[in-house]
Amino acid sequence: MIRNTTVSWGSLARAFHWVLGIAIIAMLAYGWWMNHIPARADKFFYRSIHADIGYLVLLFTVLRLLWRAVNPTPALPADMPSWQRIAAHVSHGALYAVTVLVAMLGWAHSGSRAQDYSSFFGLFHVPQITSPDKAAADAYEGRHIFFAYVLLALIVLHLVGVAYHHFVKR
Repeated sequence: MIRNTTVSWGSLARAFHWVLGIAIIAMLAYGWWMNHIPARADKFFYRSIHADIGYLVLLFTVLRLLWRAVNPTPALPADMPSWQRIAAHVSHGALYAVTVLVAMLGWAHSGSRAQDYSSFFGLFHVPQITSPDKAAADAYEGRHIFFAYVLLALIVLHLVGVAYHHFVKR
């Protein structure tokens, strides 16, 4: 079943979840590695790949949100305490919001660099949302990295909730 029901997630929602989950965790690890390798001639190549995958993460996150908007959301368990319901809604909303924010800050950083990352795997150029400006590039990059760590913390919180419900609540 491709569509969601009031009792279970559909196959497309599950695919979005796992593809984005894996891609986001990989991007966080890749971004950390990329910023900790010594200066080298091919650093632009690695940053360009990171940007290309970031554009895809943003696109798929928007598609996931649109899919979620036109499909029913499975109900939370009836015996779940209200504080857990609130925490689930707030944490999921924060995951979506911060994922979009990190991607948008990365996109803004791309356009604000003199040598931008607009070439999408060499196929076409992604329109940039900012203009070259060194001070702005540094600010966008700093915020992009900061919110990437916020996203990592939200993912850890999500995984703790998953582990609790899987191993404790069953």
